[in-house]
Order: sequence, then C-alpha cells, then structure tokens
Amino acid sequence: MYDGYLVMPWAPESGGGGMTFWDFSDPCSPALRGRGTSETMRETHAMGFSHLGGSWAVVDHMDPIALTFGAGGIEFWDVSDTSAPAKVSEMDVPGFFYPDAYARVSLSVFWEVPYAYVGAADNGVYIVDATDPREPRYVGQYAFEPTLRVGQVQVIGNLLVATAAEGPRAVLLDVSDPTNPVPISGGDFVARDAEGEPREAYFTNVANGFLYFARKDSGAGLMVYDIRDPSSPTRVGSIRSEGGGGYVFVKDEHAFEGAGSVAYVYDVSDPADIREVGQMNLVGDLDTATPIGNVVVLSVDADAEEERGSAVTPWQREPDTRAPRVTWSWPADGATGLATSSRVGVTFSEFVDAKSAFEGSVRLYESESGRRVLGTVSAQETIVNFHPFCPLEPGTRYTLEIPAGGVVDYVGNAIEEAFSMEFTTAE
Repeated sequence: MYDGYLVMPWAPESGGGGMTFWDFSDPCSPALRGRGTSETMRETHAMGFSHLGGSWAVVDHMDPIALTFGAGGIEFWDVSDTSAPAKVSEMDVPGFFYPDAYARVSLSVFWEVPYAYVGAADNGVYIVDATDPREPRYVGQYAFEPTLRVGQVQVIGNLLVATAAEGPRAVLLDVSDPTNPVPISGGDFVARDAEGEPREAYFTNVANGFLYFARKDSGAGLMVYDIRDPSSPTRVGSIRSEGGGGYVFVKDEHAFEGAGSVAYVYDVSDPADIREVGQMNLVGDLDTATPIGNVVVLSVDADAEEERGSAVTPWQREPDTRAPRVTWSWPADGATGLATSSRVGVTFSEFVDAKSAFEGSVRLYESESGRRVLGTVSAQETIVNFHPFCPLEPGTRYTLEIPAGGVVDYVGNAIEEAFSMEFTTAE
C-alpha cells in the first residue's frame, strides 16, 4: 500500500513490466487508479519508498540487452501522481549477469533513505546514494566471505540483515557507517528446524526483533530466530507445513506464508509454539500472501489461470480497527558509545503507510536541550528509519520519539501508544 492505494509491481523474470495502483477502499471491488510501464523493470522481491524531495519508489531493474551483455540493478519511479507513475532513472551495478536468475542479479532492494541497499545474489550487497532518485550515485559493494547468495536485505537503524535466496544462511552487519558495512561477531548463522537440521528458506522477513524464514526444504513452514542481540541470534521456534515456502509477512500475532500450492496463516503470538490457524488457495504457484487489514492479497508468480494472477480473500470476519505498535528498536533503548554517523530504526507490529512516517510523526532530538535533529524518515513494510542529515554530536544523549496519532497502518489506524527511546553517542 502507498498513500492509501494498493500498489502492485509486476514483471516477468526476463524483464519488462510496470507498476499498477488500485483504489482499495472496497477490497471486494478494487478499482484501477493508474499504471506505468517500464521495458527495463525486473521481477522485484521488495520495493522501497522515499518522500525526500518528492514521492519516489525503487524496484529491481534489468536492461533488455542483459540477455546478451548483462546489465541491470535498480530503477527509480516518480509516484507523486499515483494515477500516472513513471520511471525516472536507472542504475546498472557492476557484475550483473542474466540469464541465471539467482546467481548475479538484483533480487531485492531496501531504501533506508537516502541509501538504497541492493540484495544482489552472489555479488553481495550494493550501496547506492539515492538522495536524488533522478541521479542515483553508486557508492560501493559489500562481498561476503564465504559467498552469500543474497536474496533479502533489510536495514533497521545501524543493523543490516542479509539472508540467502533459497538457502539457510543469514548474516548480520553493522552499518553505523552506512557506506561501510562491518560483520558483527556471532552474527553469521544457519537456520535450523526443530531437529537441528539446516533447512533452506526461499525468503525471509524481519518483524518485531525476530527473523522469520519461509522454509522451502523438505516442506514449507517457518523457522524463527531472535535477533534482538545481533551478536547472538537464537533459534526460538519452528513449524513444518506441506508445500514449499515463498514469502512471509507478519501482522500483529499472525504470520502469512505463501507455500506454492497453498498459503498459510500461523499464530505466532508465542514464537516457541507456532500454530497453523488457516489456509487460503489460488490456482498457480502461490508464493505471496500479503495481509492488509482483515483481508489478504494472494498472488501467484507462475501457472495462473487467465486473468486470475491475484485475488483478495478475508482472513478475519470483522474490519481491522487495531492500532499499530512499535515493537523493537535498533539501536536498543539505552545504547551507548554509538557512532556519530548512526541512524535509528524501529519495527512496527504491522505494515505502516510510508507517507505517514515523516519528520513530524518520527522525531529525533537532543535529550537535554530538546534541540531537534534535522533528517529524513523512511518506511518499508514494518520498518521505519530516521537518518540525520548531519553527523550527531559526540558524547550526547538523544531521544527518538514517535507520538500517538501520527504513523498509521495500511487501513488508516493510527498509533495509540506513544513510543520513545534514548541512546548516547561516543565521546
């Protein structure tokens, strides 16, 4: 969702696609709002947004010549007019090569504005300065040792989480310097099932301080790790289901997993005791189940029936009136000795509207003087980040405040419980 509209990026794996916005005020009858097309858009597994100097989106990109020469990376769209979204720029990254769809291509992108972090399979993570999306600037590349085939990449404050595409491995990096990721000791681990066996996941998601793996090895299901101490990730729980996992999203106490032939709803209120509570079906390779209020948008990425690639289905009887809550922050509340280049991030209990997270609803200031820190706020799914425009003062205590009534979820419910946390920079 973006600005109250359902946004659906679409593209075949070989490239060429677009972005469609739908009026979703009546989920039983979505109405076309607008669409834009791009000959260079690639199948994208995540998309980020920015309101810095306009309204922008970022997705994966591949030039048509990639089939012969190999060229691709990410591309930026102007979404200020949702009735006519338009691509405005593209950036090829070094080492991109297709047709191997998983080896040396861009698979996802996370925009902790102004920096876009590109999950680039065996090439690791690329860093792009997208302060001006019309003229993005390549910053650098982080290559993992041993090689990690990066699928998902997410950033919460100073913490970058990179996980394997169709693999069991996860690596946590310190991005206190946003252009120079550093491995966190103890933060390189392999997801395991209840029997202690490593199990591949198709994709992952960070929610509430936990990392959810959508299992695809010897069944579907979830494997959940507590990453609130990034130096000591801890297995919390798992569940095995039939099928093979695709993507996983979390809303409040429930997780939603597309598993190929079926989509599952799990009760994850106790991650150590996960329980299946529902199933949903749509003909095709059902890999995506996105919760929006009391409905779920199902999408298949192959073998769909004609004109039935996506469908809307209820998962709860009553409309969603529950307010979103802040569930975790990084850096942690009370953290000390932080770099003056730090950013601060939080996770919410559910997806939040990207445009509702701005400098009025998410504030950073010096704790003693009350002086506001100028910066920019960005949101992607459940994660909200604050990036200061200038280095913070050394040896200074800061407060991040998220007041009640500001940030809203995908159906307009506003946060009711104000949140604040403090941290102190190094001398």
